[in-house]
Amino acid sequence: MKATISDDVIENALAGETTKEDALSLLQAHPFELFELADRLRYESVGDVVTYIINRNINFTNKCIGNCGFCAFKHNSDGYILNIEQILDKVREADRLGATEVCIQGGLLPDVDLDFYLNIIESVKEEFPHISTHAFSPMEVYHAARQSDVSVDDALLELKKAGLGSMPGTAAEILSDRVRKIICPNKLSTDEWVDVVTKAHRTGIPTTATMMYGHIETMEERIDHIMLIREVQKTTGGITEFVPLPFMPYNNRIGEKMLESGQYITPGMEDLKIYALGRIILNTHVNNIQSSWVKLGKKLSQVALFCGANDLGGTLMEEKISRSAGASNGEFMSGQELEWFIRSSDRQPKQRNTVYSKFFDATDQSKTGVKIA
Repeated sequence: MKATISDDVIENALAGETTKEDALSLLQAHPFELFELADRLRYESVGDVVTYIINRNINFTNKCIGNCGFCAFKHNSDGYILNIEQILDKVREADRLGATEVCIQGGLLPDVDLDFYLNIIESVKEEFPHISTHAFSPMEVYHAARQSDVSVDDALLELKKAGLGSMPGTAAEILSDRVRKIICPNKLSTDEWVDVVTKAHRTGIPTTATMMYGHIETMEERIDHIMLIREVQKTTGGITEFVPLPFMPYNNRIGEKMLESGQYITPGMEDLKIYALGRIILNTHVNNIQSSWVKLGKKLSQVALFCGANDLGGTLMEEKISRSAGASNGEFMSGQELEWFIRSSDRQPKQRNTVYSKFFDATDQSKTGVKIA
């Protein structure tokens, strides 16, 4: 028999004060009780609106000097690096299709400094001042600052002046130094990730927050990660959404070891429990929980809307990071299809901007139904 969720745990969740012990006890409850609580908190936070964004991912390079064990990017001369005109061509295509955001990220290059990143932002904003630039992970900012021998604060200030609107809170993986020493030893530490994100918020640059789970971490480390995100949000208020991302165990070292030992991608029920825990732990602090259709697949991401999620992410138009690691759910979903998934869940679709400050009632069907090559 599964345990029933206690009244004390529910009261703490409603007050936004879920403890680690509460979270562990929730995992012992019947899954549908857990999902029901998360869904209740979702409704009380954001109602029945489910949001999405018309955006395009632009991965400007798949080459990287890092040695992350979960990554399928290139460490030799076989990769690509887009020049400014190639990046702008992708933005032009996104603009024609009604995108309000471009998400720009890439691997770490050895011979570039802060000017490289500033040039990308300035070039995009000069031609497309109306498009939001959601760009550069905390690791990329940290790398740019080190390459230019400037402080993270100064790097962030220069990026904001150049037109950077917001940052993806990626490179978080699991915010546990035990885990990071194994899967990404050359990446910034937990404290350094928090430092970059906190300084971004104080510079006026909001961020998302992600968690890549399902590899070598424990359930307690997942909970600690979400609770650390909550602490950052209490301090700065600059996190716009939480995005759990199940690990793709293909074409990378960590995944190969998992598969050899008989461990596979996380089961769907486990994914849904993580979404529910995210909603419950972050209740009253981070309103938006994003369900990643690229990672979960379209149908399971729809089910996540009943387990605490209220956002389906973006149209993407291309997505090379997840795809290179074995994600097989596609690189594009039109606003039209996203709205169909939302309405078929008996929810109200709303197109949003990057930071959830502006909403639109309907997509322009003529612009969002085109498949991107």
